[in-house]
Amino acid sequence: MQIAIVGLAGAGKTTVFNTLTRGHVQTGGYGGMELHVGVVKVPDPRLDRLAEIYRPKKIVHADVTYLDLPAPPPSTDGSAGTDELPAEHLARLREADALLQVVRAFEDPAFPHPDGSVDPWRDVERLELEFALSDLTVAEKRLERLKASGHHGTPAEREANEREDAILRRLHEALVAGRPIRDEDLASDEEKAIRGFRFLTQKPVLIVANIGEAEIPRADEVAAGLRARVTHRRTLVDALSARIEMELGDLPPDEAAVFMEDLGIHGSSLDRVITLSYELLGLISFLTAGPDEVRAWPVPNGSTAVDAAGAIHTDLARGFIRAETVAYEDLVALGSTAEARKHGKLRSEGKSYHVRDGDVMEILFSR
Repeated sequence: MQIAIVGLAGAGKTTVFNTLTRGHVQTGGYGGMELHVGVVKVPDPRLDRLAEIYRPKKIVHADVTYLDLPAPPPSTDGSAGTDELPAEHLARLREADALLQVVRAFEDPAFPHPDGSVDPWRDVERLELEFALSDLTVAEKRLERLKASGHHGTPAEREANEREDAILRRLHEALVAGRPIRDEDLASDEEKAIRGFRFLTQKPVLIVANIGEAEIPRADEVAAGLRARVTHRRTLVDALSARIEMELGDLPPDEAAVFMEDLGIHGSSLDRVITLSYELLGLISFLTAGPDEVRAWPVPNGSTAVDAAGAIHTDLARGFIRAETVAYEDLVALGSTAEARKHGKLRSEGKSYHVRDGDVMEILFSR
């Protein structure tokens, strides 16, 4: 699963990328066209607790891949200029499963905002407009092709073209009215019909307000202010000081704890953003535990036991018999799988069982 980090020039987008990935990509420029990729472990204290019970050889976290996409300089008409991205970068943006929008909420005289003032909500709306315009271009091009070819082909092909034309006209109308595609109630067959377009406004969005050190005590207030103005579906909001979080990541744990206390930071904003990213993708984790490995397995929320088996290996799904399942809380409270079985907390679940976040599972299958 990939999340593309996007933002206007000077928003601190690459600093956020460095913060999340513990990277050291050069920052401070405007409009650099280099793309960066980093894989991040999803924080999950449940794995550490299970490791205390099973003493495994290794612990494997779920992970999220972040793409730091370049922010092109503003176009002459003042737009953000997504159409000025190189074709390969725009393709990577469309291939991402979700977007992390970094908006500037800090003052820095050394790097003034390109628009002359700091206004996070203005930047959110500007990014949304750019993505909507990009999607409109894609929809209009396809509608023109359908208009030219809609009366050709077999009856089945003409019917499919008519159905696609109706869906795209509906989405075009929504975009013109200022509604992103993720706000539309699309049936599963409609989503399947437009999947290949990879519309930008269809993707879920995490808005991250990048605040300065002085605003850290007001981080929740800044996030709440933006959240109150968000009306679109599948949109989450948070705030962090990317520069401070990056500095914390470079300190030994004891020094970082003192620094956080001095700044009044309670808990890691970094961990929270990563966790929100995972939620944004619609993922939950089921767990496996044993002497070899304790591991979190990401699956879409609503997955069945056989889907979970397939996430481990296709052979497990093909030969699925049942899933021995216990809730994480029950397993930790009782201390072992044997005790969970003894107390009736270990259940045998079939193919259609809907996996819950934190289920500890062992898949039984025929070879």
